[in-house]
Amino acid sequence: MASFPDSVKENEIGKAKFIGELLVPVAPFDQKSGRETWTVAFAPDGSYFAWSQGHRIVRLVPWSKCLKNFGGEGSNGAVPQRLSRQNSEGGTVVPVGEPREHTIDCGDIVWGLAFGSSVPEKQSRCVNIEWHRFKFGQDQLLLATGLNNGRIKIWDVYTGKLLLNLMDHTDIVRDLTFAPDGSLMLVSSSRDKTLRVWDLKDDGNMVKVLRGHQNWVYCSAFSPDSSVLCSVGAGKSVFLWDMDKYSLIRKLEGHHNDVVSCEFSPDGALLATASYDTRVIIWDPHMGTVLMELAHLFPPPSPIFAGGANDRWVRSVAFCHDGRHIASITDDRMVRFWTIDEKSPQAIAPLTNGLCCAFSTDGSFLAAGSRDGSVHFWACPKSIASLQHLCRMALRRVMPTQQVQTLPIPPRIRSYLSYQDL
Repeated sequence: MASFPDSVKENEIGKAKFIGELLVPVAPFDQKSGRETWTVAFAPDGSYFAWSQGHRIVRLVPWSKCLKNFGGEGSNGAVPQRLSRQNSEGGTVVPVGEPREHTIDCGDIVWGLAFGSSVPEKQSRCVNIEWHRFKFGQDQLLLATGLNNGRIKIWDVYTGKLLLNLMDHTDIVRDLTFAPDGSLMLVSSSRDKTLRVWDLKDDGNMVKVLRGHQNWVYCSAFSPDSSVLCSVGAGKSVFLWDMDKYSLIRKLEGHHNDVVSCEFSPDGALLATASYDTRVIIWDPHMGTVLMELAHLFPPPSPIFAGGANDRWVRSVAFCHDGRHIASITDDRMVRFWTIDEKSPQAIAPLTNGLCCAFSTDGSFLAAGSRDGSVHFWACPKSIASLQHLCRMALRRVMPTQQVQTLPIPPRIRSYLSYQDL
């Protein structure tokens, strides 16, 4: 068994540029479970980086400080600056200088992390209540943490203050995701086989319980317009939900083992899911069809072998914000950088015991967490997107596949706009 097809030589694949790492002080003989970095996250405005470094601790570090320590800057040489902040309890605007580093003790092992921002500002779906305990300002930045005991804690990123303690799950909260429309709607995925929808603008009121998974729910992700939610879990399950009606749209079938990670492309036209069956599948979420498979084991395993232990479990997948690059973390001690134009990796990097990954807000860097509580960073392979790709992304942000297929244009262009040429 090999990590690449015979036509691809590993020494000919590009090597991703390593830029730095964040390490955790380790006591002698401290090798027990509980040290894992299960989640890494970048703030929507690029101001902060957060990771669960094990033993109940979450570190919040200004991203500009990380880049400075690594000896680099952002893609345009500038670092995020924030001039004001509104108190979450409705106080006056207070000046804020450089973002400050925080260490948060969450009280239990942290499995899920997510930043939430009310930019662009959107009103709460709860319209019948005039008074709220918290009045989140337009430049409010929150951090949600999902814990081993089933609780979800909401923190003010700028002060490190605990704002809300959400209690309803009966098992580990494995993943958290905020709606990207600024509504501060939060979805939690749990080992209790449910997803729960919370409205933080309504003081954390639980809006809906989404049921349908028969086993653990590992991960969930919103589409860019916040209208669709993808959830993945044990038992090969990939579900798509209508978040206006809170109803199941369809189930996607194609994986042969547990599905543990998912993410939409920036234009919402593609959906990537990662599974223990050694594959990342790229779907058309509007049609429910498979567009592309990114294999991590060759020759491809049979469904029976892919459904068991195979040393090539894909742990995490992330879409870059340029809509062209994808990263995957696998048990074969490698990080792979892919492009949607190729079925072989564009670049690789070594990583032992990797668990999760996320691209920076501008898409320039990839962060990956590991079992020892550390985080490693690489520069994303650089390439200039074609004008055709930029136009395709702009169109697909507002037009689903069904509408594209009805356009009176040549079939070749229609196929390109539908990503059917992958």
